[in-house]
Amino acid sequence: MSPALIALIVLVALFVVVAAKAVTIVPQAQAKVVERLGRYSRTLSPGLSFLVPFVDRVRATIDLREQVISFPPQPVITSDNLQVGIDTVVYFQVTEPRLATYGIANYIQGMEQLTTTTLRNVVGGLNLEGALTGRDGINSQLREVLDGTTGPWGLRVARVEIKAIDPPPSIRDSMEKQMRADRDKRAIILQAEGARQSAITTAEGQKASAILSAEGRKQAAILEAEAERQSRILRAEGERAALYLQAQGQAKSIETVFQAIHDGKPDQGLLAYQYLQTLPQIAQGDANKMWIVPSEFSKALEGLSRLGGGDGESSSFLDVPAPADGGAPAQPIDTSSWFESRLPPAAAQPEARIELSSIADAGPVVPSPQLPPTADLARVAENGVARQDEVPPA
Repeated sequence: MSPALIALIVLVALFVVVAAKAVTIVPQAQAKVVERLGRYSRTLSPGLSFLVPFVDRVRATIDLREQVISFPPQPVITSDNLQVGIDTVVYFQVTEPRLATYGIANYIQGMEQLTTTTLRNVVGGLNLEGALTGRDGINSQLREVLDGTTGPWGLRVARVEIKAIDPPPSIRDSMEKQMRADRDKRAIILQAEGARQSAITTAEGQKASAILSAEGRKQAAILEAEAERQSRILRAEGERAALYLQAQGQAKSIETVFQAIHDGKPDQGLLAYQYLQTLPQIAQGDANKMWIVPSEFSKALEGLSRLGGGDGESSSFLDVPAPADGGAPAQPIDTSSWFESRLPPAAAQPEARIELSSIADAGPVVPSPQLPPTADLARVAENGVARQDEVPPA
């Protein structure tokens, strides 16, 4: 191979190396820090960029996207002297590539140590219950401290989250027992509330049922009372009519007997005979141990003995003599109208048309105008059959 060809090949290789050193491509969401002769020169943005070969060099390539770093559990002591392990997650983003390159040697390690120390300061002022329930406050305080401290490093802390807080096993056991007791308590309270509500609902239902039953019994009692009142009124009206008819019959009977006695004109012997027939009835009865003969008994026997001799006009003392004045014998009594009722029919009486509602509103019962008053009944019983003008019209 000739020396000229070798020199050409060397020149071509040197050109390729120089071209590769002079041209650089920066990907999207990244930045490159360029140094010229050992000093910061510029920051290359995404795209095609040119460098001075053997003078400029890329010091670091920085990722500009938001990054997530999860730190391992850190032992932290609370204010009540309990050691807990806390895992944290930090979300940050590089805003200044030059500061991230020259402001700190390793910003990720520095952020980890800063998070640990800040977390111990914040949680050290809280007890275990406050640490478990106050995660939002801890996250806010950590973010404020980290964002203020990492600003000179060219970083922006978006948020800090506590991933887990692990108390000691004994504390976890006690917490589980407490949680179980609290849940049992809430369950008992809920059951008691349910039983209370059920009892209230049942009592309200029983109250409504009792009220309805009482209303029903009240209405039934009112209807029964009205029916009983109407029944009593109707029975009283019937009994009054029956008493009126009975009094009318008794009056007719007394009048007939009285008229028969006067028309028969009985003598002393008939009266003595009737007296003797009544004496055995006086002696009747199981309790009668002794019977005293009345003084009138001898006089009755004397009357019978005088009648036994006969007077030529009657063969027996039982024969009824003719009238002394020689008049005509008594006429027979007409009994065809003795048992005729002069009351109007039951359907025509106003009591038969009494309504329940009218009875309930009528008040005290007023005697019916169809029947004669008590004074008229007494007069009928004394004088015999009532006259036609005394009987009320139908």
